[in-house]
Amino acid sequence: MAVSIIIFFIIFGVLVTSHELGHFLIAKAGGIRVKEFFIGMGPTLWKKQKGETLYSIKLLPVGGACVFDGMDPVAEERESYDERSFLNAPVWRRIATLFAGPFANFLIAYILAVVIVSFSNWNFPIIHEMTEDSAAVEAGLQAGDKIISIDGEKVYMAEEVTLISQFAEGSPMDIVYERDGQKYSTTLYPKYDDEQRRYYMGVYMGELDKIKGISTLKYAWYEVRYSFKTTYRSLALLVKGKLSADDVSGPVGMVKIVDDVYEEASPYGISVVLLTMLSLTLLLSVNLGVMNLLPFPALDGGRLVFQFIEVIFGKPVPPEKEGYVHMFGMILLIGLMIFVLFNDITKFTR
Repeated sequence: MAVSIIIFFIIFGVLVTSHELGHFLIAKAGGIRVKEFFIGMGPTLWKKQKGETLYSIKLLPVGGACVFDGMDPVAEERESYDERSFLNAPVWRRIATLFAGPFANFLIAYILAVVIVSFSNWNFPIIHEMTEDSAAVEAGLQAGDKIISIDGEKVYMAEEVTLISQFAEGSPMDIVYERDGQKYSTTLYPKYDDEQRRYYMGVYMGELDKIKGISTLKYAWYEVRYSFKTTYRSLALLVKGKLSADDVSGPVGMVKIVDDVYEEASPYGISVVLLTMLSLTLLLSVNLGVMNLLPFPALDGGRLVFQFIEVIFGKPVPPEKEGYVHMFGMILLIGLMIFVLFNDITKFTR
C-alpha cells in the first residue's frame, strides 16, 4: 500500500500541476497578474517571491491553485483594480485563461495516449468468441466479425463495444460490422441475465495488434476519446440516480484504485506496471478536465458561465455578486469533499 500511496501522489501531483500550469501560462501570456502559484494544500514548506508572483509548495500533496489578481472580488468594485487584473482583462482573454487548465489536462492525456499506443498492443473491436444462444448469434454475428459502429457511433476499440452495451440498458442496438472485407448491418436485442441483473450481447471482444508509424497519433486520439466517453456517460448515470455514493471516489478511494491496479499489474513486470499506471493517469486527467468544465460555481466551468453571460449580453455580472456565487459553490464543494472522504473511509473499512 505504501508504494500505491506514493504512486497516487505522483499521479495527482502531475495532474494538478499541469492543470494549474495551464492557467498560469495563458494568464502570463495575456498580461494577467498572477499573485500566487502553489502546489499542494496546508502549511507552506517552501516559497519564493519572483517578480509579482509568489511561488510555493505546501505540505499535503493534493490540490493547488493559480491565484489571479481580482479573480474573486466580493466587496471591491471593478474600478479598484488595474488593467492587468483578471477582472479587467478582455473577456476572451479571461475565457482562454480559465479554459487553459482543463485543456492542459486534455493535452497531457493525449501525450500519455501516444506513449501508451506506441508501447502496447491495440485491442481491435473484433469478435473473438460468442456464447451459445446469445443475442449476437441471433443477430447473425460470427467470430471474426469486426464491429464498425453501434447506433451510428463509430467504434475503434473492443472496450468501446462493452461500454456502449452497458449504457444501452437493453435497448436494440443497430450494428454495422465487417466480414471478409464487406460491410453488413443487423439489429441486436440484448438478453437480460437474472443472476448478474444486466443485459448482455453475448460476445467476447478483442484482437490484439500493434499500431505503427503515424497511425499512432490517430489511435492516441481514439484512446482519449474512449476516456471522454467513460467520464461523461458515468456522470450521466450519476445525474440520473443510477449510481450510488459508493460509486464516487475521493483521494482515499483513488489510492485504493491505484493499489488494486498495481497489485494486478505487478506480477507481469515493471513495463506493464508503468503502462497500466499511464492508462490510469490518462483517464484521471480527462476526468479532471471534464469535471472542471462542469458549470458549477467555483469550478472553471462555473466561472466560464459568467464570462459567456458577458459575451452574450455585452456587460459583466456585477463582480461582487459573482464572487458570492463562487464562495457559495466553494462551500458546497468543501462539504462534498468531506462527505466523499468519510464515505471512502467507511466504504473500505466495512
